[in-house]
Amino acid sequence: MRSGGTPAAAEWAVVVEDLVKTYGGRRAVDGVSFAVARGETFALLGPNGAGKTTTMEILEGYRLPDAGTVRVLGLDPRRDGAALRPRIGVMLQDGGLYRAITPREALRLFASYYAAPADPDALLDLVGLAEVADTRYRRLSGGQRQRLALALALVGRPELLFLDEPTAGMDPQARAATWDLLRQLKAAGVTVLVTTHYLEEAERLADRVAILDHGRLVALDTPAALIRGDATQVLLRATPGLAVEALAALPSALGAEETAPGVYVLQTHAAADLLVELTSWLRAAGVLPREVRVGEGSLEDVFLRLTGREQR
Repeated sequence: MRSGGTPAAAEWAVVVEDLVKTYGGRRAVDGVSFAVARGETFALLGPNGAGKTTTMEILEGYRLPDAGTVRVLGLDPRRDGAALRPRIGVMLQDGGLYRAITPREALRLFASYYAAPADPDALLDLVGLAEVADTRYRRLSGGQRQRLALALALVGRPELLFLDEPTAGMDPQARAATWDLLRQLKAAGVTVLVTTHYLEEAERLADRVAILDHGRLVALDTPAALIRGDATQVLLRATPGLAVEALAALPSALGAEETAPGVYVLQTHAAADLLVELTSWLRAAGVLPREVRVGEGSLEDVFLRLTGREQR
């Protein structure tokens, strides 16, 4: 490491500088810059249409940027694709497999593309597909197809793993097993770049997260730092229909909303002061609270504050 804890250039697995990609006059990626250290689990988050998938496809070598530079394991993904592909693993949401192929056949086929692949049968055990190893792809559940896609991404023993919504469609047990597997990969030194809509997943697994919105980078830090830097929440359970505008106007409140009937969430950077103001307001209004609770927010709270609550 260099002084100050900044990795030297050779320690970055991914470097993105001023990346731009335009479709039909709209900038899907608009001047994005970030870097991923070797061995890091890095989550790329954002609403639908934020530019996540386009950024990932450029890094994987499937699309050319209109401007800016990217380096993956020190290589240009398009110009040096032949040298880069054996060193990376890519898990896509749609694997595009022949519907009559079995997981065992698919893994053996993909293993034949690499000089020193992982053992296909061991991978089937690792992702929990040994019992359906000889079942046709068309008969697999959505979660089983996701686990097969992950195994296919791992068969080449990649240094860098790209995961696009890796646990979509998985049941809670399969999701927990996949999280454990990703932790094992990190412990083994594999760099993981993941997109996910499960913000709890990013909060638990990622060393750092980048949040994109409308093609721009709006936040980049560890999950803990993003949550710590966000406002403290005060939760109030009381009579439905209280004047939210009045709650938001309390001197120490940054905002307030009724998230469900009788459930109010207030944001503040001075929780102790707000509690005094809130109890005084409730007393003056003749309202008896059922619950008042103070707590930190979550990565989801940060995400919604930065990108909004409207559906995309």
